[in-house]
Amino acid sequence: MRSSNPGPPHPPPPPVAASGGAAAARRKGAAASREWLVVSATGRSYVEEVGKHSIMDSAGLPARDLRVLDPLFSYPSSILGRERAIVINLEHIKAIITATEVLIPNSKDPIVAPFVRDLQSRITDSHGSNPHMGELPAGHGTDFCRQKSTLPGEVPKSSSLPSLIVHKSGSTKILPFEFRALEVCLESACRRLESETTTLEQEAYPALDELTSKISTLNLEHVRQIKSRLVTLSGRVQKVRDELEHLLDDDSDMAEMYLTRKISSQGLGESMSRVDSDIYTLHEDREQQWSIGGIKPNIEELEMLLEAYFVQIEGTLNKLSTEYVDDTEDYINIMLDDKQNQLLQMGVMLTTATVVATAGIVVVSLFGMNIHIELMKDPETEQQKRASNINFWETTLWSAFGCLVLYILAVILGKRSRLLQ
Repeated sequence: MRSSNPGPPHPPPPPVAASGGAAAARRKGAAASREWLVVSATGRSYVEEVGKHSIMDSAGLPARDLRVLDPLFSYPSSILGRERAIVINLEHIKAIITATEVLIPNSKDPIVAPFVRDLQSRITDSHGSNPHMGELPAGHGTDFCRQKSTLPGEVPKSSSLPSLIVHKSGSTKILPFEFRALEVCLESACRRLESETTTLEQEAYPALDELTSKISTLNLEHVRQIKSRLVTLSGRVQKVRDELEHLLDDDSDMAEMYLTRKISSQGLGESMSRVDSDIYTLHEDREQQWSIGGIKPNIEELEMLLEAYFVQIEGTLNKLSTEYVDDTEDYINIMLDDKQNQLLQMGVMLTTATVVATAGIVVVSLFGMNIHIELMKDPETEQQKRASNINFWETTLWSAFGCLVLYILAVILGKRSRLLQ
């Protein structure tokens, strides 16, 4: 008998589900990561791919703040002060500012490129003019930047204008890194809104003047489009203004944005606790009293910075006032009402002429009746023919004259009753 050979066993099928799950996990991880431009306090800039959860853990931000910075979504302008970071969403400017660096998610956008160059130049100039910058206490930097920042009190005075602020007392102090970056963000947003306002203003005034000189469908449509853009731009400027006003009205929100001060106070508190726990307890009590509101926080630097750009954005909003557009619309409506009144008066006069002409029609109707009068008899002699022609013209002229007199009397009566001008 022939023995049957079963042959080698078939290899097991590949784990399709497992491999598919791993690929999905890789895709999900790739989607969670994003390229961020990191501009450190020392002026060093580099692009780094950072995950969302890494930023949340390092900067202490909730997920909703990162959604505000997503370029795919459109959120109103906002400035959010958190424990370890400041979230900036001003028009095209989206950034996360910490005490040591600035993270920009959409740095490759051509609209954001001028802001990035300005930020790098400003920070580089400020760092170059202050080479003896101090370092933050260890352990207070973010995980994705290995650079060090400065303490406000340890930096010597500089001639760099963006890094200096003059207090009400006349003294000059160098701004912390987070406020220098915030100033660049505010300046870029205000400059862009000012540029759009100037462009719209140069286009609006000639269009309105042309509409007042010639009312046409094309001019009306052009002005309607300009007003629509004006209302949209006014809303954007108003939102930035409201955000600055909200920060200026809330001292606690402004105090929350002092990142360098909070880090330095934390380091000071830790060193004091190692020397004397009683002094540290007293320091904690004072900090708690300040946070509750018993002592007003020292926010003069940030307040003066925000007030400067609040005045600028207020001026931009005043330029976008629709007063000139509203005055033009009122003038156009007055002109249209005047034209409509003229047409109505013409209609009244034509109606009056029609009524008066009816009197002449009545005369014609009377003579058209089959009645026997001397005027209707056929002339027999030459003299009667001549008399008949004279009577015809007399009747026609007197009828027309009578209609004219009736029309004049109707017009005079209309003007006396102020129905006609």
